[in-house]
Amino acid sequence: MNIVLLNGVLFLASILLIIGLRKLSHPDSARNGNTLGAIALALGVLVALVYPLETQNNNYIFIVLGILAGSVIGLLAAKRVPMTAMPEMVSLFNGFGGLSAALISLVWLVNNNSEGSGSDLGIVLLNLFLGLVAFIGSMVAYGKLSGFLKDHHLKIPFSTVVNIVLLVIAIGLLFFLSYNGFLSTPQLALFSVLALVYGIVFVAPIGGADMPVVISTLNSLTGITAAVSGIITDNKLMLLGGVLVGSSGIILTLLMCEAMNRTFVNVIFGSFSSSKGTGAGAEGTAKEINTSDLAIQLAYSQRVCVIPGYGMAVAQAQKVIKEMEELLDDKDVEFKYAIHPVAGRMPGHMNVLLAEANVSYDKLLDLEDANAYLESTDVVIVVGANDVVNPSALDDPSSKIYGMPILDVSKSRSVVVLKRSMNPGYAGIQNPLFFKENAKMLFGDAKKSIELILSELKDV
Repeated sequence: MNIVLLNGVLFLASILLIIGLRKLSHPDSARNGNTLGAIALALGVLVALVYPLETQNNNYIFIVLGILAGSVIGLLAAKRVPMTAMPEMVSLFNGFGGLSAALISLVWLVNNNSEGSGSDLGIVLLNLFLGLVAFIGSMVAYGKLSGFLKDHHLKIPFSTVVNIVLLVIAIGLLFFLSYNGFLSTPQLALFSVLALVYGIVFVAPIGGADMPVVISTLNSLTGITAAVSGIITDNKLMLLGGVLVGSSGIILTLLMCEAMNRTFVNVIFGSFSSSKGTGAGAEGTAKEINTSDLAIQLAYSQRVCVIPGYGMAVAQAQKVIKEMEELLDDKDVEFKYAIHPVAGRMPGHMNVLLAEANVSYDKLLDLEDANAYLESTDVVIVVGANDVVNPSALDDPSSKIYGMPILDVSKSRSVVVLKRSMNPGYAGIQNPLFFKENAKMLFGDAKKSIELILSELKDV
């Protein structure tokens, strides 16, 4: 096939990919953006099939089998995964992307007998290292998110020091092997094992509310490996897509770090939660409220704000909350949603949940706007969130989340927290908010509680 035509198709795919990613920035255009991105990647795959295989048609059977297997697995996983497990699915898919990049590097080494110029070997080994780190790190993150791996399972003494030492050794070995221009099989195996061990040590210390940051970081690493793989395979679309994903991932990581009051150095060296204590703990007597009283309070309010958290995903309460919004809108009650950047288990988790319930984007308030709005809000309903509304972040220097920007609901006139129990949140610390004068608890399944509130509201 004419090379000029193939390059033209790649150029068209690149334009579609850029436009598609741009459209993902707003919910109203996100569906179209996702479609354009899928078309662009499909064109890229078709071009990639033609480019290297003009004289090697016997390889098509392996490619077709790989595409079919990946399509079936991806389709089944996407259809069966519950909304609560979306972060785990993102971790898995991201990890396999890193593994793909690592395999591309290994194929290059096999095809070139592990020989090459210093620059070529350096690029390939860097891609191998980052790909394996992204893969094993994502698998560890998946284990933590799904509950298979607990913090005590991966407790590493002096984890920050071990992290730094392993990284220095890996960088030194990369330069040494690149300078030699040749890798023996034991050297390649040693380098690969070192990358896998570093990936485990990188993610192992991270726990609690810091998980969205590490997921964003691993996503950016996978994007970088895609870009480097594009250089290795001379695939311009892969290079462009990798640069876009890697750079946007880094930007998102920095935003997540700011939202968690972390520095990027903390992310790199894995010293998240381990650097602070657990806090002195919160004591007091929590006051309860029933659904009838809350329904009356909501009906006679002027402003109501919902703060969603992971518990809302567990209860699948987003659609009944949308019904409550519509019912209160009919009663001329202003209704908003306050979204913390790291609520849930991954960046944008709450936005995805609310979009599923067709909540208008205009109803969502970011952290800064939300805190200004909360000061004049009559009723704040916290649905399954814990750490992002914990006042310990503001006034308890001994707390592990001290300094983290939060949604300061204590300034609101009334706060109602929907939880199943008084158990602490993902960070493992109790929340003093539950014992404040203006706060009350509504225990039980969030979806069932809101359904009862809806029933009561219709009679008010």
